[in-house]
Amino acid sequence: MRFQTALLLGFLLLALGVSAQTGSMERIVAVVGKEIILKSDIDGQVAIMVQRNPAAAKDNEQKLHDYVLDQLINERLIMTKAIEDSVEVSEEQITERMEFQIKSLVQQFGSEKRIEDVYGMSMSRIRREFRDEIRKQLLVETMRDKKFANTKITRGEVDDFYKRYHDSIPKVQPRVDLYHIVKFVKASATQKKEANELALRIRDSIMKGGSFSDFARRHSGDPGSAVNGGDLGTVERGKFVPAFENAAFGLQPEEISQPVETPFGFHIIQLITKSGNSITARHILIRVGQSETDKEVARAALLDVKKKVGEGTSFVELAKTASDERETAGFGGAMGQIELERLPEDMKAIVANLPDGGVSEPLPYTTDPTRQGYHILYRKEILAEHSATMDGDYKLLEQMATYEKRQRLEQEWITELRRTLYWEKR
Repeated sequence: MRFQTALLLGFLLLALGVSAQTGSMERIVAVVGKEIILKSDIDGQVAIMVQRNPAAAKDNEQKLHDYVLDQLINERLIMTKAIEDSVEVSEEQITERMEFQIKSLVQQFGSEKRIEDVYGMSMSRIRREFRDEIRKQLLVETMRDKKFANTKITRGEVDDFYKRYHDSIPKVQPRVDLYHIVKFVKASATQKKEANELALRIRDSIMKGGSFSDFARRHSGDPGSAVNGGDLGTVERGKFVPAFENAAFGLQPEEISQPVETPFGFHIIQLITKSGNSITARHILIRVGQSETDKEVARAALLDVKKKVGEGTSFVELAKTASDERETAGFGGAMGQIELERLPEDMKAIVANLPDGGVSEPLPYTTDPTRQGYHILYRKEILAEHSATMDGDYKLLEQMATYEKRQRLEQEWITELRRTLYWEKR
């Protein structure tokens, strides 16, 4: 179980009524390097497993406890090895993952307000509290990728995998071979200038005697802290994005910063107190708007790409240079062969109405709240349900065989980590 899953489960615990535990529930059950594992860490995840499948879990709770504990030990061993090998993750990666997971939770609970109600804290505080867990999660993923992302497999190994498992390989469900080209909306210099100027005007009003709290409630784009007059509470170093943190820690008590730009917009920061490696502060966030003109620039660029495809230019080749999404651009915009039933309903309807080789109109696309944009979809072909074959489904079988090999190699590596790194159950 990855840290990403563990983090999302942690959020869901409160929704299920499994709140923070005390007393014997907080007993340390294992130590891995400098990390501890609490009994409540295990109980919370087991509770969710039981909730999801009561019948299967009824007589196996002890086995589930043992399984979860072993998985958490494995995660901490990998994280310990990552720190030992000086693996690093950037603050930008942490912020991007945090926003992605917040978005997932909004879809789960319905709104940020509901998350705040369930968790009993503002969204800004949730982001700060879980920033370190996100860092750990990314360390584990980065370490895994460092070791196994480039796992290679030969055709002979794929053939052997197919011979061993072909009777148990499920039928390949109807799939669409889908590609896309993404254009993110970039705020114009005018939009940034307007946001910065608004921040400056608000700061000037506060410096002339206005109430910081009142301005935060009326103007801040951070709803979690705005209702509390911009209050961020007391926070340790390392919880904020670098630009914000550098500015905040550089202030003197009661000093108000000039507007500070981060990926979220422009912040006016007031330091309340500073003690060692922590500060108490509040802020006002002015988000950078995206005008209709900015959005039209992105849409027009995609329509130009679509026109070129209609004139005979390869969509795949265009994606390599035209797409703003680096994760797929290098693969010609390939999103993979996706089961039709797994597509969101609105996307499924669009894809179903495209002919093979067809390209959609620009559609809204986002990866997190700081990256809004549009994309066009290219339907290469629809693949009907069928039994997997080496000739027709080699790529899929190669992926399955590579995954199986990677899992086997990873388990061997974890066995080695258990032998060489300090850990103990208590």
